[in-house]
Amino acid sequence: MFDLPVLTANEKRAYRKFIKLIKEEGFIMFQESVYVKLSINESAVKNLVKVIKNNTPSKGFISMITVTERQFSNMDFILGDFKTDIIDSDQRVVEL
Repeated sequence: MFDLPVLTANEKRAYRKFIKLIKEEGFIMFQESVYVKLSINESAVKNLVKVIKNNTPSKGFISMITVTERQFSNMDFILGDFKTDIIDSDQRVVEL
């Protein structure tokens, strides 16, 4: 999870570099500014933390938490109503 400033050109460059790094390391976006990765074992996690620490932008906030696969799979997803202007109905007919 991270919160990096993107006000100046240098901050934006650091942000893009950090995003590129974590994607190259195998992270996928879970939600905005929250990325996840499945690691094989604790040793792999320690190495990954070292890579992130060595490439952390000078400004901003990055936090990492390790959860087991079982803990992650027990996560509850609670969704509110999502409104959109897109009409999603089978009552329309499209002729080509």
